[in-house]
Amino acid sequence: MLPAICLMLSSCGNAEAGREATPWGADAGESAQEGAAFDLDKIQGNGELIMLTLSGPEYCYDYRGKHLGTHFLLCQRFADKIGVALRVEVCRDTVEMFRRLDAGEGDVIAFPVPPSFVGGSISGGGAYILCGPSAGRQSARWVVTSSQPQLAKALDAWFRPALLGEVEREERLLLGSRSVRRHVYSPMKDRRRGVISSYDALFVEHSRKIRWDWRLLAAQCYQESTFDPEAKSWAGACGLMQIMPSTASRLGLSYADLFVPEDNIEAATRFLGQLEGRFSDIADRRERLSFVLASYNGGYHHIRDAMRLASKHGRDGKSWREVSQYVLLLSDPRYYRDPVVEYGYMRGSETVDYVSKVMQRWRQYEGVGRPAAWAGFLEPRKATRKKPKYKLAPPE
Repeated sequence: MLPAICLMLSSCGNAEAGREATPWGADAGESAQEGAAFDLDKIQGNGELIMLTLSGPEYCYDYRGKHLGTHFLLCQRFADKIGVALRVEVCRDTVEMFRRLDAGEGDVIAFPVPPSFVGGSISGGGAYILCGPSAGRQSARWVVTSSQPQLAKALDAWFRPALLGEVEREERLLLGSRSVRRHVYSPMKDRRRGVISSYDALFVEHSRKIRWDWRLLAAQCYQESTFDPEAKSWAGACGLMQIMPSTASRLGLSYADLFVPEDNIEAATRFLGQLEGRFSDIADRRERLSFVLASYNGGYHHIRDAMRLASKHGRDGKSWREVSQYVLLLSDPRYYRDPVVEYGYMRGSETVDYVSKVMQRWRQYEGVGRPAAWAGFLEPRKATRKKPKYKLAPPE
């Protein structure tokens, strides 16, 4: 069951005098711009379908550099069906969605719109055509312009109600722990001899460069991959520190080298150092580390959104204890649609839990020293392997 439509009434105050605007940004009888939209043949010729939607768990959201959301997954399936790439444009409100559709900046509003707000129907008769996915007693559906009858017909021929359940199950699977392929190793290789993992020497070597406790890096690595250098997630994150290929590219690391333990740890620590530099406004180092870990997991921009929300509500925007509450609230539309929030919905509970587990494991590791016994437990280093040359690139 899709959620009720949220009407952005406050966005209608700039309607022209004498014209009664709907909450969707257009008169019921107003026509879309003639020739502005691409119909199916042009979309296929161009090789790209542009989806307009809102941020939200049912619509579209960013998850570790990938898009998820029921309507995104549905639209991706349709794009695959017609043989084109899908581009997502997340709008601030419904008024922007309709404005951009009319201007030809998008091909389809992939968001449930009730017929009473568009002045059209499945057979046309107005500026827009309702088509494709439908749900609920309101028969809320996706929207294209009346100049896109081929696209509307293709969407109706493609959609079947069972698709909704299929994509919801697909999303649950992707978000579950089984979506990460990895071998689960023990969080402590040899407690008696003080050996956490086979990679302790690498944690020590590379953590020095960013002045981190090597045991914190080890704790984070266990949370990411359970010390499996071959781990890979459905989103494409790879290796010990689960680095995304896009992040690796910015760091100058090839895809093949993502599975090389030393290169993976080295790149991850440089990325962590870059993130910490972006939180230089947080003076307390231990507080700052929590923000860095949260950004590594949930994305820097989402964490800044939560900091702005905390400050707006009179809380300390530089205290992780207080900001984490707003990270959680970024799954609530009353908060992720707040004007100070720039990057929309996020799965905040996962990020808060991630920081908590890494910090807890760090405390468990704090009694571990650096015994000479490491030598017999470490993986052999490839002496003949040349050290790659990295070009430092700024993070997104």
